[in-house]
Amino acid sequence: MIPSRRGVLALVAAILVAGTVPASAAAQAASYFPPAGQWARKTPAELGMDPDKLAAAVAFAQAHETTRARDFSDQQQTFGQPLGSLPTRRAATNGVVIYKGHVVAEFGDTHAVDPTYSVAKSMLSTVAGIAVRDGRIADLDAPVGKTVQDGGYASARNAQVTWKQHLQQETEWEGSLWGKNADFVGKEAFGAGERKPRALEAPGKHYEYNDVRINRLALSLLRVFGKAVPDVFQQEVMDPIGASSTWKWVPYTNSYVELDGKLVPSVSGGTRWGGGMWIDSWDMARFGYLWLRGGNWAGRQILPPGYVRQALVPSEHGPDYGYLFWLNTKGKNLPGLPPTAYAALGAGSNDIVISPEHDLVVVWRWHAGNTAEFSRRVIEAIR
Repeated sequence: MIPSRRGVLALVAAILVAGTVPASAAAQAASYFPPAGQWARKTPAELGMDPDKLAAAVAFAQAHETTRARDFSDQQQTFGQPLGSLPTRRAATNGVVIYKGHVVAEFGDTHAVDPTYSVAKSMLSTVAGIAVRDGRIADLDAPVGKTVQDGGYASARNAQVTWKQHLQQETEWEGSLWGKNADFVGKEAFGAGERKPRALEAPGKHYEYNDVRINRLALSLLRVFGKAVPDVFQQEVMDPIGASSTWKWVPYTNSYVELDGKLVPSVSGGTRWGGGMWIDSWDMARFGYLWLRGGNWAGRQILPPGYVRQALVPSEHGPDYGYLFWLNTKGKNLPGLPPTAYAALGAGSNDIVISPEHDLVVVWRWHAGNTAEFSRRVIEAIR
């Protein structure tokens, strides 16, 4: 007998509850949290890994660099007319492997501060989790326009959009923001990512990966906090987990709003049109490690456990997609990895793979091919 979709989702949720938020044994294994400015290392052999297989995995990663231009000269052709700045040059492929809380491998220039593209979406999800924790968002199923009344949700269609739909990219929000229309129509504005015109469906009935709508979520989060999202992210997430001071969330040149008589930047959920989160591999690893530990850092519960669990349950219409995280419950997004594995994925490619089943965080940046190809080889080194 084939189970119903509701039954499948309930089973997945149960798996994620067990595999994502640490139980007592996992919590004991997670007793080490890296202090600011350092991260303890152990040899693969000390942690029961096969050193040769891990070395082969790293060699594989080093040999598979992206074909993206080092000087970002392909940016406009790929994504359309930029709205924000870009670095003059990116690093080569690089990465970090964290196993059982310790560094077991790194390669390349892991301190290079580069755009991480749509990994910023998973960071916006984290900021939304802080809003839930603090009661600023009381109900993710509530319409955003009930609390955010800046005109962005005034139409009959947009008034139906909920926070959860934003987090699952199922809003069908209609409009323009920062000079880009949510329809993604037009080669000049959207480059190779332009789309054909289509009729919109009801909010909550259709998934579409859409940076304009994510940028609307970012602006809405600014509204509920009453301050810039990067300030929230630094004070409530990055500082508590010991991140460096080198990362920066860069706004577009035109994405500023007036708040209490001051201009405040509203940031984006990626670097499609410039700007976005610029960060090094170590800070990406800390962010991934926070999620691996169920939103807990050294005994401090930064994210509500319930929010973490729900963030990793697949949406109804998405391609195995949670709250701005890519899931693997169907085994397609991260082939060869467990169904409990999940990832923050950015163009380029810039990725964080998290496998609770293996107590593993893998950061791999500026690479070619599916990010699971490297992580799978790392897992094969675990005895």
